Amino acid sequence: MSVGRVLTAVLLATAGWLSRGVPWAAPVAVEASQASASPSTAPVVRTAGLLVFERTVDGNTDVYVMPASGGPERRLTRDPAEDALPRFAPDGHSIVFSSRRGGDWRLYEVGVEGGEERRLRENPHREWQADFSPDGGRIVFVSNADGAEALWLQVLASGRERPLVQHGKRTLLGNPHWSPDGRQIVFSSNYGFPGHRVHLLDVASGQTRRLSPLDSGACEPRFSRDGAKVAYVRRQHLTRDRSAIVEHELATGRESLIVDWPALNYDPVYTLDGSEIAFVSTVAGEFALYRQRLSDGRSRRLTSGRGPVRHPDYQPQD
Repeated sequence: MSVGRVLTAVLLATAGWLSRGVPWAAPVAVEASQASASPSTAPVVRTAGLLVFERTVDGNTDVYVMPASGGPERRLTRDPAEDALPRFAPDGHSIVFSSRRGGDWRLYEVGVEGGEERRLRENPHREWQADFSPDGGRIVFVSNADGAEALWLQVLASGRERPLVQHGKRTLLGNPHWSPDGRQIVFSSNYGFPGHRVHLLDVASGQTRRLSPLDSGACEPRFSRDGAKVAYVRRQHLTRDRSAIVEHELATGRESLIVDWPALNYDPVYTLDGSEIAFVSTVAGEFALYRQRLSDGRSRRLTSGRGPVRHPDYQPQD
């Protein structure tokens, strides 16, 4: 057993998790020494701006914001329908989210101070999981406009739209995220596999390639702030109650395990300076929001209170 794995085992035992039957074997080509061991009260570098996320309370899911380094939450949406999957616009002044108002998923936008919520696209299709391009001029989203679920792109100024990725009638796609230079999009798809895999799309050519391995499920991909890496969720273990977060280097294909708590760990997103990630985990029960330093794996919890939290995103800074 490597030094990194021994240290992880000791930390997990100290935290009282060893009795849960934690498997110590790391996935192939993943460095187990990179994995974080447990939440702590270590100081975390403060980040200006806001974090947006969804929280479910008494069966109602709404969009909330809070200071990026932790603090009081503020509820933005109050519709009885499910409001979820928020992402900031590049100027940081508004948030696009998906809502089941009207019976199926539709795309809406709301300002960071709240107020009136505006529907982005008027049509009868199921459309959700949207992400703005870095320049704010385009938006990618999942739509069944052609019958089968596909990734679509719309140019906001002209309204011109087109499908980007169509994987077939029975395929589910999701989690699109633009690269910082606006040239690529990562997303997940279950095309050809039981379970999702992470794929990389070149927007100009329309060419895609698979990033995640064949031997495990993968979803929730997010580019690093410099565009050199992609963090995503890996379901390596054949259980319903555990997942890991890995970091994939695009230039080399090398992967590092960065969160492997004995829990469901989802929704990674890099801080603005790229030194940390925010993510959600069930390590303390229901999903809560955490931040982790990538340099040493030290983490702390950001949210408390009733109701699970999912899908965080950082507010861009001017």
